[in-house]
Amino acid sequence: MNIGEISAKRFTTKHYDSSKKIPEDQLKQLLTVLRNSPSSVNSQPWHFFVISSTEGKQKILPGVSDFNHPRITDASHVVVFCAKTSMPEEHLQAILAQEDKDGRFANEEVKKANDGGRHFFVGLNNNTPEQLFNWESKQVYIALGNLMLAAATLGIDSTPIEGFDQQKLDEVLALKEKGLSSVVIASLGYHAADDFNSKLPKSRFPEEKIFTFM
Repeated sequence: MNIGEISAKRFTTKHYDSSKKIPEDQLKQLLTVLRNSPSSVNSQPWHFFVISSTEGKQKILPGVSDFNHPRITDASHVVVFCAKTSMPEEHLQAILAQEDKDGRFANEEVKKANDGGRHFFVGLNNNTPEQLFNWESKQVYIALGNLMLAAATLGIDSTPIEGFDQQKLDEVLALKEKGLSSVVIASLGYHAADDFNSKLPKSRFPEEKIFTFM
């Protein structure tokens, strides 16, 4: 099956089969996809809470809208996507050190130029905390898209969730103390037999309505 067919087959799961769990080897593949997701100037402004235990799911329920509770409790795994609330120099230097360790710089001049470019673009998007978080959230959504498509290629269902109280979720996960704030949630697992959405045809606008070729 090609990637277009996979995207056409994928649907947002409304009801999960709680008895089915994602195999460990496939979970590791999904986590690798998250870790390898692209971000502006490789800023990697994220942290992912990967929740599979009953205790972990129950812990975040107070921050999730009631109608989404079954998509938390019945899913195999739940990922809470978080973004940093600041971009400290310590984080930027950690990125630079990792890039250096991974062999991305031919010499010190290239390393210095890379560091300067990253600082420039971070500065452009860091005039206010709100501006920074908005910019970082965009990077987080790239990771979300990567995860859902990767899951679909493995036959794993998913649900993107914005129906939650950010302040409450931040509180139950003690995110403020970690310099983080929640952005979006994704449930992962396998749809239940009675999931109505799995039986409906996909509906999207035709190509001519959404593409302009120049």
